[in-house]
Amino acid sequence: MRHTVKLLTKGSEQVVVFPADCRFDCDEVYVRRDPKTGDVILSRRPGNWDSFFELVDSLNIPDDFMSDHDQKEKPEKKLF
Repeated sequence: MRHTVKLLTKGSEQVVVFPADCRFDCDEVYVRRDPKTGDVILSRRPGNWDSFFELVDSLNIPDDFMSDHDQKEKPEKKLF
């Protein structure tokens, strides 16, 4: 569900007022701006490789996943 939220200014800071069902259950959040879109992204914790691999392991991906995918070998390039 999409919500419209209020933005308030307090001194040099901007405050976002979240609806009750979108509030964070922690004291701090991480914020970053997507370099391509300019969107501001908030999260309870930043992503890391450990959590990524835990997620992949929890998905029970079959060993033959994408085994029928036809990948062409890249031609060797002369570096110099």
